[in-house]
Amino acid sequence: MLSWKKRYFKERENLVVPVIEQDELDFDEEIIQQGELISDRLHMLRMEQYPPDAQKGLRLFSLAEVADFIGVTQNHIKKLHLDGKGPDPTVSSSGRRSYTAEQMLELRQYLDKYGRSVVRNYVPRRRDGEHLQVISVVNFKGGSGKTTTTAHLAQYLALTGHRVLAIDLDPQASLTALHGVQPELDKNPSLFEALRYDDERRSIKDIIQSTNFPGLDIVPANLELQEYEYETPLAAANSPEGRLFFTRISKALKEVDDQYDVVVIDCPPQLGYLTLTALTASTAVLITVHPQMLDIMSMSQFLLMLGGILQSIKGAGAKVELDWFRFLVTRYEATDGPQAQMVGFMQAMFSKRMLNNQMVKSTAISDAGITKQTVYEVERVQFVRATYDRAIESLNAVNSEITALVHKAWGRK
Repeated sequence: MLSWKKRYFKERENLVVPVIEQDELDFDEEIIQQGELISDRLHMLRMEQYPPDAQKGLRLFSLAEVADFIGVTQNHIKKLHLDGKGPDPTVSSSGRRSYTAEQMLELRQYLDKYGRSVVRNYVPRRRDGEHLQVISVVNFKGGSGKTTTTAHLAQYLALTGHRVLAIDLDPQASLTALHGVQPELDKNPSLFEALRYDDERRSIKDIIQSTNFPGLDIVPANLELQEYEYETPLAAANSPEGRLFFTRISKALKEVDDQYDVVVIDCPPQLGYLTLTALTASTAVLITVHPQMLDIMSMSQFLLMLGGILQSIKGAGAKVELDWFRFLVTRYEATDGPQAQMVGFMQAMFSKRMLNNQMVKSTAISDAGITKQTVYEVERVQFVRATYDRAIESLNAVNSEITALVHKAWGRK
C-alpha cells in the first residue's frame, strides 16, 4: 500500500502539462505565462482536493489532544461524557473518543461554567482592561519559517480557546494559501483595501474571512498589497495623512478590537512600508531566525536597518511600544553541531530575548505543506509516529511559551 505522500505524487504524474514555446518570448511575457501555468496547475490540484463550493474541513481531535489543549486530564473528560455532561464525542468501535474543534470550545465553556476549579480559566479570552495583543512575525530573509510559525501560532491560540485574527501581509500570500484560498483565482480582497489612501478604502470588517478553525479568522493577501509600497511615499509627500502612514493598521484594527483577543501578522520578508506599519501597530514582535551563520548575519543587518528607520520616523510619532519581543530559532536540528553552536552564540548575547524552546526542522511540517495543511490539521497516522510526535511536541512547546507571554502582558499569573 502506497503512503499518502507517494500516492499524492503518483496522482500528479497523470497531469498533462502543455509545452510552452519560449524561444520567441520576451522575459516579461515568459514569466507571466509561467505564472499563469503554475496557477492553472494549482487550481486543478485544488479542484481535486476540494470540489467547487467545498470548504476546507478539519479533522477530529483525540481525547489526549483535547485534554492537552484544554488543560485537564483525560479521565476528567471521560467522566463528563459518561455522566452525560458536555458534548457527545465520536466513539470508535474500540471505545476511543474523538472531538471536533467546535466540541472542544463547548467543553471549555461547560468547564468554565461548572468546573470545580476555584480560579476558572478554561476560556482564556480577554477581560475588562486587557488590551488587544498584536504579534508581528518578522524576518528580513526568506526561508526562516516565518509563515509556518505564524500559521501554527494562530491555530494553536484558536485551539486553546482564544479569538484570533491572522493577517497575511505578504503579497506572496503563503499564509492565505495554507488556509485554502488561492488569491489569483478567488479574487479575495487584501488588507490593502483598508489601508489605501483614496475614497475606495473599505472597512477591515469587509475583508475578514472565517477559516476551518473555530475562533480563527483571516485577512487574506494578494499581489495588490504591493501597491501600498508604491502609494505610501507618494501620499507621504503630498498629504498629512500619508505622513502618518504608520497609524493605518492600528486604525483598521480599532474597528474590530472587541472581536478578538490576539492578532497575528505574517509580515513580508523585507523592510518596507507594510512591515513598518505592522510594527508600529504591534504590542509584540517575534523574530524568526534559522541558526546558520549567513542567516544570523542577515538578521544583524535587518536589526540595524530597522532600528535606523524607526529612529528616523520616531519624530513623526511612530513609536513602537512593545509588551515583549523574542527571537525564535526555527528549522533547528539539535544534532547539527554548527547549528547548536549558533544557538549558544545567540543565547549568550540575547538570553532574555530568546524563546526557551526552538521549532525543530521536521518532515512532518514540510510534508503537511504539500497538501496546504499544517501539523495541527493532518492526521497522525499519515506519518511515522515518532516524526509526528516530535514535530507536534516542538510546536506546542513554542506556542505555549508565546501564549504565556500574551497572558503575562495581560497581567495574568
